Amino acid sequence: MRRTKSLCPECLEVIEAEIFEDALGRVKIRKACDVHGIFEDIYWSDAELYRKFERYWCENSLLSGSMNSLDSNCPKNCGVCSNHKTTTILANIDVTNRCNQRCPICFANASAAGYIYEPSFDQIKEMLAGLRSQKPVPCPAVQFAGGEPTVRRDIVQIVQAARDAGFPHIQMATNGVNLAKEPELSRMLCRAGLRTVYLQFDGVTKIPYQIARGYDALQIKLDAIENCRASGLNSVALVPTIARGVNDDQIGDIVRFAAENNDTVKGINFQPISFTGRIDKDEREMMRITVPDVFHAVEEQTSGEISASDFYPVPFVVPISRFVTAEKNMPYAEFSVHPHCGAGTYVYIEDGRMIPITRFIDVEGLLEFVGELASGIEEKKRIKSLEKITAIGKLIKGIPRFIDSELAPKHVNVRKLFIDVLKDGTDEATKEFHRNTLFIGVMHFQDLYNIDLERIQRCGIHYATPDGRVIPFCTYNTLHRETIERRFAKPLKSEVAT
Repeated sequence: MRRTKSLCPECLEVIEAEIFEDALGRVKIRKACDVHGIFEDIYWSDAELYRKFERYWCENSLLSGSMNSLDSNCPKNCGVCSNHKTTTILANIDVTNRCNQRCPICFANASAAGYIYEPSFDQIKEMLAGLRSQKPVPCPAVQFAGGEPTVRRDIVQIVQAARDAGFPHIQMATNGVNLAKEPELSRMLCRAGLRTVYLQFDGVTKIPYQIARGYDALQIKLDAIENCRASGLNSVALVPTIARGVNDDQIGDIVRFAAENNDTVKGINFQPISFTGRIDKDEREMMRITVPDVFHAVEEQTSGEISASDFYPVPFVVPISRFVTAEKNMPYAEFSVHPHCGAGTYVYIEDGRMIPITRFIDVEGLLEFVGELASGIEEKKRIKSLEKITAIGKLIKGIPRFIDSELAPKHVNVRKLFIDVLKDGTDEATKEFHRNTLFIGVMHFQDLYNIDLERIQRCGIHYATPDGRVIPFCTYNTLHRETIERRFAKPLKSEVAT
């Protein structure tokens, strides 16, 4: 299908790789190291869906060059460089590697590392300022992660600092333990400016937690959600790490749980497991699950209420960003990530039914129409036309032909929601859209066996580090985490290990 570059999982050298379709209709990656031999893994399990998503390659029209004055030795000398093709859409800041769990599958905790990595409050403020100073588009969203962010006593002040820095969206990745134990914590975080709780949530029975977390954590998750609900922190995203044979049979139940709790649970982001360290081929293939596997599981386990065809890749929505950029005459973040990194769909909940947005909106036709309007605005600007640009009028007039009002949910004005998002492009208009829907997403982070450097160069989820760098998610966790953490580490003391 195409050639790319990857890494040898043994020596970490950059090597040639090919993406190809096998006899079973799966897309695989094969790479050969002169020293360590041939490695092969599943890249995408469905070649037909791979080709559908392939149509949405997108070049970012906003990048103004390197964010860091580093050479282009990708990915060894990482920090978003001139090779990179996507702005920072979401920035992670690890505020600690301490944790109050001991998960067998974790790649980031103090006890496993043997040291404490915990940037100071001032260092975190500097990272926040650096992200907001990015050109031409300031980073719009930050996520505090770890470790477990809530073990820091100043986590509320850290969230407040992000709001003071001007971030429109602030979220926190958490296991929920302290949110469950301390109801007041949710209220304080909400008042400080936290908008979304990115909650580790591996299933609706105890078994997945016993395997992945080492104990039955289900009640903790339920209590954390209830405390968020009571505090007004009503944007919880469930984050299940999915592994074949562990919890892939609960994907549909997780979707239904989210739909039943849609007043507080606004999204699910399924994350197929990434393998850290060395693991043999048979074990990888036994547990490996890819993005299309999740699509098909959603379809099968919801009895077709949501189907695989309802999902679209992240860059599918780029025309919306370009329309808002053209109309407002100011740059807006473009989700120009690699089309095979992740995908999503939006679902309305009405009378207990789940109605995917694709069932009543011609989403492909609508986005093509929006893209044409954006191009028209830019062309008129280019030729300095005196003709009044009437894109909003065309938008308002044109949107209804893409919406089947008979099939649309009756409790919400879908046409108005779309017009508001496209016309205003504001955080509030986007929030209103999200308040009325359930987002279902899949994001497969890479490991050393399936890593594709073309995906790295289009990554939009980055880590900010205390030395001022901004590093793509997958290279940070496969190559750079330990080096960065050790550089700023403190000795591990038993009293601060949890």
